[in-house]
Amino acid sequence: MKWNQLKQNRYWKVFTNKYVLISIIFVIWILFLDANAWLTSHRELDQQIAEKEQNVDFYKRGIQKDQNRIKALKDSAGIEKFARERYLMKRENEEVFIIQHADSLKKDTNE
Repeated sequence: MKWNQLKQNRYWKVFTNKYVLISIIFVIWILFLDANAWLTSHRELDQQIAEKEQNVDFYKRGIQKDQNRIKALKDSAGIEKFARERYLMKRENEEVFIIQHADSLKKDTNE
């Protein structure tokens, strides 16, 4: 095809129109080159959404665990068990022995 024939081609006239050229450049810029490009920003947004969904699952499990703990503390036996285990409380005229295993003790590095 010679240059004159190419100029007469109907597709050549359409694609060399300045508005079509500017539109094509704009679309390429928006899809690939911009800082908020459609193709690159969606990957990042999908990763952020996945992280947020993992956080939601983590906090839902924590809420369920806390609700179970609250349910266990509703009666006096649960409160007593919690106070004995957590705060090492005891009843009157009762002795409490705390047994620590050797592997659970902190060792001094200076000795």
